[in-house]
Amino acid sequence: MSAFNAFKANVPVAWSPNLYITLVRGIPGTRRLHRRTLEALRLTKCNRTVMRWNTPTVRGMIQQTEEMYNARKQKDATHRALRPPLVVNHSPAPTTDSSS
Repeated sequence: MSAFNAFKANVPVAWSPNLYITLVRGIPGTRRLHRRTLEALRLTKCNRTVMRWNTPTVRGMIQQTEEMYNARKQKDATHRALRPPLVVNHSPAPTTDSSS
């Protein structure tokens, strides 16, 4: 990697005039708001890349989709997390005679 490419890799996104956005996962199974955001970014199919101007609006859309994806992943992780087993005792309860 050349020194210029190494520099470009570490440059903040706010400095670049264009953003290249690639849809990595498919749209089916996502929420309506997520689909509408992807539609506004003109991302319609998986593995498609689009170029957008680097504006606060586009950066906000990307941030929103990342937050929705991370929230969904966290929800799935907590759903699949190991839960303590439910123990049911079927033996009859001991009776105490207080009449003696």
